[in-house]
Amino acid sequence: MLKVKIQQMPGTDFNIDSLPLPRKAHHDWALFHEESPKNNYKLFHKPVITLFNYTATFSRHSHLPLTTQYLEGIEVLKSLRYLVPLQSKNNLRKRLAPLVYVQSDCDPPSDRDSYIRELMTYIEVDSYGECLQNKDLPRQLKNPASMDADGFYRIIAQYKFILAFENAVCDDYITEKFWRPLKLGVVPVYYGSPSITDWLPSNRSAILVSEFSHPRELASYIRQLDYDDRLYEAYTEWKLKGEISNQRLLAALRERKWGVQDINQDNYIDAFECMVCNKVWDNIRLQEKPKKS
Repeated sequence: MLKVKIQQMPGTDFNIDSLPLPRKAHHDWALFHEESPKNNYKLFHKPVITLFNYTATFSRHSHLPLTTQYLEGIEVLKSLRYLVPLQSKNNLRKRLAPLVYVQSDCDPPSDRDSYIRELMTYIEVDSYGECLQNKDLPRQLKNPASMDADGFYRIIAQYKFILAFENAVCDDYITEKFWRPLKLGVVPVYYGSPSITDWLPSNRSAILVSEFSHPRELASYIRQLDYDDRLYEAYTEWKLKGEISNQRLLAALRERKWGVQDINQDNYIDAFECMVCNKVWDNIRLQEKPKKS
């Protein structure tokens, strides 16, 4: 009779010294880690990640990719619920900066605060979070847990651009910092995943910091879009028309085996556990299958 033992390890708590060694032939190792390497950098070195038979991480190369874990679905990208018309945004510019920044996890590995501090010397930025703060949120919205509240969305949606900077720079590590502005009709000025162009709703839906040699150059470009409605609208046309042209993104959302805030689908933890169980049973059946003589 075949014996199988599964070791499932949550990535944030993972310590390489706690691996159940020596590893036995009938042991399968499974790793679930939805966060960035900031939380456990060892997991993203090839000699470590390849120890696991099954993985669920932000990488598209995982057995259960979590790249779109912060995106509920296509409809929220197309939704105009929070969209503020451009003419209204132009009027709001009398009291608001063109750019907004909301971050309370200061000085992460991506060093985003240093870049934004430099950028603020060339263009006005309204910063509501604890990092580089120069503007206050209403008291009821100061808790980071309120960043998905309707009131917070309404405030952010008034802006033309938002600084969407990840805490770590890794292929496919894409968080709500990118998806939220797209849902609200705000143009993200993005810094993070080098593979972000693989996941844009359309070719022109975000401004990529990596395409500018200096914060001064980026500020100049944003100012140009701020002054020219036609140039700005090129970044929101996909939203207004509800046209998502990225087939990779559409396929990833259509084919994933889990949902986000969807009571009709498994969450990604349950989906991963089911996938691991199914894979293990498939292997058992394969090994028990009589060999042809």
